[in-house]
Amino acid sequence: MSTENNLKNLYENSIKILSDLIAFKTISGEDNNQLIDYCDEILKKFGATSFKTFDKDKKRVNLFATLKAKKPNGKPPIILSGHTDVVPVSKGWATNPFEAVIKKDKLYGRGSCDMKGFIACTLAYAPIFSKSDLNRDIHFSFTFDEETACKGAPILIKELKKRGIKNGICIVGEPTNMKIIDAHKGCYEYTTYFEGLAGHSSQPDKGVSAVEYAARYVNKLIELRQKLKDRAPKNSIFDPPHSTLQIGGIFGGIAHNVIADKCFVNWETRPVVKEDGVFLNTELDKYTNEVLLPEMKKVFPNSSINKEIIGEIIGFDRVKNSEACEFVSSITGDNTREVVSFGTEAGLFQEIGISTAVCGPGSIEQAHKVDEFIKLEEISKCLEFLGGVKNQSTSS
Repeated sequence: MSTENNLKNLYENSIKILSDLIAFKTISGEDNNQLIDYCDEILKKFGATSFKTFDKDKKRVNLFATLKAKKPNGKPPIILSGHTDVVPVSKGWATNPFEAVIKKDKLYGRGSCDMKGFIACTLAYAPIFSKSDLNRDIHFSFTFDEETACKGAPILIKELKKRGIKNGICIVGEPTNMKIIDAHKGCYEYTTYFEGLAGHSSQPDKGVSAVEYAARYVNKLIELRQKLKDRAPKNSIFDPPHSTLQIGGIFGGIAHNVIADKCFVNWETRPVVKEDGVFLNTELDKYTNEVLLPEMKKVFPNSSINKEIIGEIIGFDRVKNSEACEFVSSITGDNTREVVSFGTEAGLFQEIGISTAVCGPGSIEQAHKVDEFIKLEEISKCLEFLGGVKNQSTSS
């Protein structure tokens, strides 16, 4: 069969796999077992070994599969990393969001670019990897719930450490138009719950308004936000250059004339450096425990303030001499490096010593939107890139 026919078959197979992946409704927090089993079956068909890690209910699962090197020569393994979950779907789609639809030069569907397009390409390339005389292992890492503060990846990373997989080159295939991303801020998400004492609004001194204390808590957050701006590092590579803080919502109360006994606040921060996250939480906890709570408990001893960590995605730090970035550059010929405002799982791999780069098909501009799509040329570019990965993993 000619090279042209091989490439055509590879492209068509990737589109078929992507269509199948989109049909699995793997919204964050929901069961993704069927999709993982689908991926596992494809990889095992071509000789991969694998293991799975689960959430506590075994409803959501990570997959880590390996095609072993036939002629190992000590080169670091390659990890092709992607998340299997997608964000919820809102109204207004022109097509069924869970059915792949091709219109002209675009393929539409939830997760098409973020980031089932990358996963589809890696699965389509598995038979080629399996037939090659690999000089290093090729790993496939597919996780759950990245979109909700990276809940799945830490479970996988813990297992990798246990199995001694602490080195290598990881390529996180988030949509970057196949450009190299080598840094992003962290993303810490929290919900803080306030419980006071309900009562009639005509006697405010006999109740403890959870809403009012939540409002004071939010004011403290806004005050600390300014301090984060003042802590901006010199020569920061980010825009904005400082750690940010945002209030996502305040929810509490049942009526105009009832003192609210319950309220909660959703908030998040995106630290430039870990120390900013530590500073913020230390100052906030001090204010909670030394000012707010004592005042609440004077009136109602059972008052409480509890901060729940929804997720703490560590940042992805720029490394001067990045093996992963140099590896990707050697294939694409592009030596530029960029930073992004969105979070990924890259920092988690980096933290255990695995050199990491973010590079994948599609544009973040289409992610999380109505009528999400990936340009078909991006699929072709990703397949061409994986061809480079194969070449770099079979040469002597």
